[in-house]
Amino acid sequence: MNIVKVQDMLIGGKNPLALIAGPCVIEDFDRTLQIGKTIKALTDKLHISYIFKASFDKANRSSMYSFRGPGLTEGLAMLAEIKQQLKVPVVSDIHSIEQVAPAAEVLDMLQIPAFLCRQTDLVYEAAKTQKVINVKKGQFLAPLDMKNVVKKVEEAGNHNLLLTERGVSFGYNNLVADMRSLPLMRSLGYPIVFDGTHSVQLPGGAGTTSGGQSEFVPYLTRAAVAAGVDALFLEVHDHPAEALSDGPNMLDFAQLEALLTDVLAIDEVVRKHK
Repeated sequence: MNIVKVQDMLIGGKNPLALIAGPCVIEDFDRTLQIGKTIKALTDKLHISYIFKASFDKANRSSMYSFRGPGLTEGLAMLAEIKQQLKVPVVSDIHSIEQVAPAAEVLDMLQIPAFLCRQTDLVYEAAKTQKVINVKKGQFLAPLDMKNVVKKVEEAGNHNLLLTERGVSFGYNNLVADMRSLPLMRSLGYPIVFDGTHSVQLPGGAGTTSGGQSEFVPYLTRAAVAAGVDALFLEVHDHPAEALSDGPNMLDFAQLEALLTDVLAIDEVVRKHK
């Protein structure tokens, strides 16, 4: 397996579980920074490698009128300041080729959203930066179909790649996380991330917005770590009911410490068999 390095942390192989976490989108600078500080204090306490995540633009919203964030220029400036203050790597979504170069100047990891994972030009251009690339598996793909995405990244000479599972479409407004997908994608030779919050999303389930079943986040997350993953992706908010994007599937920060304590114990057992 390729071991991926993000700043001074290593992801993959027998390395301990890493955490990618933060709010879904930058709502405002102060709140976003405070969420990051709170998570950072907790990961320091639990000795977990931490990568901060927040989107500067949510370009794949259900409605034209949904909140999208501050946008590329202002959002990247905020992420640069958060990165400096927290002293952790940062990741955000990119949606177009034009966003790749400016995003790569700030971000340590470029994330390809699930809906865009088959967009060849976007994936290839992102990979050419040699930044760590986190590709979310599309809800419409079988896990081994990700081999074609892997080849696109490798064709750019980049082996700094993470593959993220976030559920597969099943019926109307529903996703199912099939734990078989984790070892299947891991067989492609790269570290695997489980997205515990988007896996409980109900896409478009609230009509003009997505619904969610956040009460199931701990169950799926513990199961995924037991199946064997290298990192977790969790969108976390201090008051999910007030969140401007993806509130119904985000994890309330009050639940985070108990969940991380559980998964660290599970991961310690699992890593012995990796």
